[in-house]
Amino acid sequence: MKTYLMPSIKLTLILLVLLSGLYPLVIAGVGKFTPGQGDGETLQYKGRVVGYANIGQKFTKDKYFWSRPSAANYQADAGSGSNKGPANADYLKGVSALIDTFTKHNPTVRKDEIPAELVTASGSGLDPDLSPEGAQVQAARVATTRGITVSAVNNIIAANTEGPLWGLFGPPKVNVLKLNIALDELKK
Repeated sequence: MKTYLMPSIKLTLILLVLLSGLYPLVIAGVGKFTPGQGDGETLQYKGRVVGYANIGQKFTKDKYFWSRPSAANYQADAGSGSNKGPANADYLKGVSALIDTFTKHNPTVRKDEIPAELVTASGSGLDPDLSPEGAQVQAARVATTRGITVSAVNNIIAANTEGPLWGLFGPPKVNVLKLNIALDELKK
């Protein structure tokens, strides 16, 4: 038994030091080289913090672009998906309600033109981004509410569209909070 016990204790202590000490220190060190120095990238408007770039927020006013729905009610400490599949009656009822709400506030958009991302939650429930198409389908509502042209809104969308990571990984995306800040900074 001694031949198995001592190596097990040694391995446990080595892994304890590596995984509970060194690994967290390395990750914290890497975090210091990211935007926000590991504390998250905050976004400001008129000198005050209005949110984090990597955590989705709920926008319901017609003058703003709406974010992707959240199964976690946009609470960062409760991020999760709904775990409901497309055959779940409650899920389908919720998606149908979101489609009805969207078409009510965007009367120029047909149901088949609504991107799925605007009526379904992401896996984390906190997705801060939309596809450019998800933003463009809302442009008419935002333009009308703000009294500006759709072309001006589309220019703001284009200016805030980020390409794939390193030009290779992932689709183009638009951060909804950054987009809404750009709208608020726009002079009429």
